[in-house]
Formats: sequence, C-alpha cells, structure tokens
Amino acid sequence: MNGPLLGAIFVVGASALWGTTGTAATFAPSVSPLAIGAVAMGVGGLLQALCAVQPIASHWISLRGRWLLVAMGAAAVAVYPLAFYSSMRLAGVALGTVVSIGSAPLASAVIERLAEKKVLTRRWMLGALIGVAGAGLLSFAGNCAERPGAFAESWAVPAGVVLGLVAGVTYALYSWAAHRLICGGVSSRAAMGAVFGLGGLLLMPVLAMTGRPLLESWTNFTVGAYMALVPMFAGYVLFGWGLARVRASTATALSLMETVVAAVLAVVVVGERLPALGWLGVVLVLGSLFVLTPREPARA
Repeated sequence: MNGPLLGAIFVVGASALWGTTGTAATFAPSVSPLAIGAVAMGVGGLLQALCAVQPIASHWISLRGRWLLVAMGAAAVAVYPLAFYSSMRLAGVALGTVVSIGSAPLASAVIERLAEKKVLTRRWMLGALIGVAGAGLLSFAGNCAERPGAFAESWAVPAGVVLGLVAGVTYALYSWAAHRLICGGVSSRAAMGAVFGLGGLLLMPVLAMTGRPLLESWTNFTVGAYMALVPMFAGYVLFGWGLARVRASTATALSLMETVVAAVLAVVVVGERLPALGWLGVVLVLGSLFVLTPREPARA
C-alpha cells in the first residue's frame, strides 16, 4: 500500500471519529459548547503533547526555529473547537458540522495557493467540488429539516453558520501549519504534539471558567472524557499520520467524511430528520472521497 493511499485511510478514519463529537455533545446539554470544546481539544491536545515529549525534545531546535508557525497553528487549535461546538449548538449538529468541515477544503486550498503557490490538480478540484456540493445539500437539508426543540431565535442559525465558517478556516490553518512542520523535517508526533499541546494550554483558562458542569454528573464527565480521549486524542494521532503522507488540502477535503458520519448519527441517535436531498448529499460526499483518495499504483 503506497504512502498517499495509507495517508488517506488515516484521514478518513480520523474523520469518522470526529463525526461522533456532535452527537456525543447532545448527551450533555447542560454543558456549554465552550466547555465541550475546551475539554475536548484542550485535554486531548495536552495528551498529545505528553505522549510526544521525547519527539518534541528531539526536534526542539527545529520547532523553536519555526516558532511562528507553531504559534499560529496553536492559536487556530484553540479557536477551532470553541467556534465548532458553538456552531453546532446554534445551528444543529448536521448543519453546524457541514458548514464547519465543508468550508475547510476551500480555505485550505486558498492557504496553500497564497503561502506556497501550489497549483491545485483537476482531480482535486473535481473531488472538492463534488464534496462541497454534497456538503451543501446536507446543509440545506439540515436547515430545512424539522429538529426537536427547533430554535425560536431568528439569529441562531445564521450565527451558527458564521461560527462554522470560522471553524472551517481555523481547521484549515492548523492542518496546514502541522503539515508544513512535518514537511520541514519534524516528525508527525512532534509537530502534532507541539501544535496541539500549546493549543491545549491556551484552552485551559476557558475550561477553568466554563467546565464546572462537567463535574456535576457522571454523564457529563463521561462525555468530556470520551471527547478528549477518542475523537480528539486518537483522531488527531491518525490525522497526524495522514498529514505526513498527503497534502493539507487533500486531508481537509477527505475529512468531509465527518459530515456524513455526523449527519447519519444526528438522524439515528439525536432524532433529527434528513430528507431525500440530504441523503443525496451523503452520496455525493462519499463519491468525492472516491475521487480524492490516491490510487494504488498498478503492479507489473
């Protein structure tokens, strides 16, 4: 199995884990989205750093020499979960996830184009176009669907969409920063540990101010622990392995798989309704993964 194909598998696996976060958060409605984001990415990021102490020490000179890239990635890591979970709380699990993750490939492509002058391949553009179209259908269907406890505030969904766009840009930014560190010779464990560890530290004050409800019941505590350990810690370990093998723009496009998992779980577990148009969006996103996934070279 070639490197890019393996990298794509790692990214899709990580995305499947991330797709469970929105549904998991619904089991702790008394916990604010800021607390959910802080415990998930904050504790998960610190765990990444703790497990990468030796690699970080080995690559310390390289990391210190590129401190601006590390700091930029860490700042994006800190902003992303706060915007992402707030988006889902305001706009709904399906819509919030689709806008956040659906906007990331376009943001990633713009970052690569401006920062590295990289030319996007026709295959990437086709795959991203199909995927974003599918995500758009999911978004439209999720917005039109009837949801339990639909929001009475007219501003909630638009505000959720704006926060979703912020999440998409910051997701693309920290993915690109980690990828650049890895391409610069830093191991994936050291790069992810440094970026996510520093980002986790930045989230600790938010967790201290908002995290009390996480300790008020075993359900809330379990949700927080699950978010930190499974989708954030394990998921980003897989994502780091993927970034070592594929471009950041490809990784963010492949992570559209998260929207499918989130939408299906929102329907099956949360009780949100997804009309036929939404299921067409699911099919398009899955089709985009087929286009974007690198092919195994033919063997003689």
